[in-house]
Amino acid sequence: MRRPHVFVRSCVTLILLAFCVALQPAALAAAASADARFDALSKRYVDEFGRYAPVSATQLGDHRFDGELDDLSGAGRARALAWVKGVLGELQGIDHSQLSRANQVDAAMLENQLRYSVWSEEKYRDWSWDPLVYTQLAGQSLYGLLAREFAPFPQRLGSVTSRLEQLPGLLEQMRANIVPARVPAIHAETAVRQNPGVLSLVDELVVPNLAQLPLADRARLEQAIADARAAVKTHQQWLEQTLVPQAKGDFRIGRELYDEKLSFALMSPLSRAEIRRRAEADAITTRAKMYEVSRQVLAGRAGAPPTPANPTPAEQQAAIKAAIDVASAERVPRAGVVEFAQQMLRETTAFVRAKNFVTVPDEPLEVILMPEFQRGVAVAYCDSPGPLDQGQRTFFAVSPIPAEWTPAQADSFLREYNTRSIANLTIHEAMPGHYLQLAHSNRSPSVLRAMLGSGPFVEGWAVYTERVMAEQGFRGGDPLMQLVQLKWYLRSITNAIMDSAIHVDGMTRDEAMQLMVETGFQEEREAAGKWVRAQLSSAQLSTYFVGYQEHSDMRAEAERRAGGKFDIKAYHDQVLSYGSPPVRLVRALVFDEAIR
Repeated sequence: MRRPHVFVRSCVTLILLAFCVALQPAALAAAASADARFDALSKRYVDEFGRYAPVSATQLGDHRFDGELDDLSGAGRARALAWVKGVLGELQGIDHSQLSRANQVDAAMLENQLRYSVWSEEKYRDWSWDPLVYTQLAGQSLYGLLAREFAPFPQRLGSVTSRLEQLPGLLEQMRANIVPARVPAIHAETAVRQNPGVLSLVDELVVPNLAQLPLADRARLEQAIADARAAVKTHQQWLEQTLVPQAKGDFRIGRELYDEKLSFALMSPLSRAEIRRRAEADAITTRAKMYEVSRQVLAGRAGAPPTPANPTPAEQQAAIKAAIDVASAERVPRAGVVEFAQQMLRETTAFVRAKNFVTVPDEPLEVILMPEFQRGVAVAYCDSPGPLDQGQRTFFAVSPIPAEWTPAQADSFLREYNTRSIANLTIHEAMPGHYLQLAHSNRSPSVLRAMLGSGPFVEGWAVYTERVMAEQGFRGGDPLMQLVQLKWYLRSITNAIMDSAIHVDGMTRDEAMQLMVETGFQEEREAAGKWVRAQLSSAQLSTYFVGYQEHSDMRAEAERRAGGKFDIKAYHDQVLSYGSPPVRLVRALVFDEAIR
């Protein structure tokens, strides 16, 4: 009695199978077509990018445009915007659901970058109120040609000549574009300090090597230098006499712009409110951990404050401060920061190799004094070569203590960057932080993915490695090293709190200083410098904490899925093999999940 039903069901199944088989070639063809279209578009984007951003192309390692400067005139920006919108339109015409998982990641990153570029030009409009857009571009246009030996020096000097000849035009574009009344005072003052840095590059790296050029080329370069000196001098007068007196703009970008910029910068599911909630909760937890370590440090020390098991807020504050003072007492001479960072690089590299929890690259790495045109924003940074310049040197740049600082100010800086803090700085910027991660990223098969690297992935990895080094027993469980590492993590937390509180909620300097100095135990010089940085930037200070949270969540999920078979080196190498996408996209690759 049931046979006819079974027969009908079987027939339906066979028909459906036949239908699926018939569809399969079409579906495969559609997917192949989508991937082929995206591959062509992404390659064209990388290939054409330098026409509109030649200075960034040099950093990327595309040296076809080394003799050109970005055109920031109205017409130049309009051409760049039309190109970006054209690529975006083509990208949005591709069905992303038909792409391979790897191409879905690249497409999501490219679309975010293109939309960010349109938003920046049309709504954020920093070209009209931020003079640092131009001073940074001017300095980087020369530094990118001089720092690395990607071509014979005379050839690179030829590109320097061409860019110096165009420098007066760039400075004129700035004066035409900038509306002085919209410029925040801190941006104008920083531009005044950075502008002469362009000439310091010429004097330090170009003038001593003029003899390497044939006479005709040398004469052209000498004329370009003379014209650039005159242009920079004229521009300095404009900055000091016109821009600074009229600079009355608000450095706070406000809720709407901040939320939009944060979304582009993070590409994270974490909202501003969730970031704030997590950060404030983590501040309490981290301070509690610091207190427990402080009890170990202070045990038996004469004159130490009381360290009861259940402290009052005042007792917790006093104990942590006293323990940090012990670490701060061990510091290097005023002129010894770079030399000690070199020593720490050797130590951290040896430790990472011995523990073998991640593959260590062999690309060259050098600790250097930060170029003058970059100073005034951060204490240190990692400058890695672009993905098309593989094998070139990475620079771990450290800012010198400003000559004009008083002994008290220098002492404050050196207390913050004591010997253990410089060790942690080296972990973050170099080994196994930025240098290691970006060297892996440059080996990614996707140039686009390395080119559009995610700030939260990059900064989050560096903060995460501070924790990993502590887990692996760096410095043999030294409690003062543990305390400094926790203090650095607390810095990431206060960065995230401040970032939105300043630009959205109107946090004052006094409130920010109290958060950094009292809650975060930072020295006055560090906190004062961070206040300047928070005014000059927005959304970037959140990347450390957000990225760390996402890396930690992903590691926890990997450990849960692996059970007792978690292999930390295999995990790290896999995560790093994908380049520098936002962490949520790395999760999709690690766990083979749909992109959300």
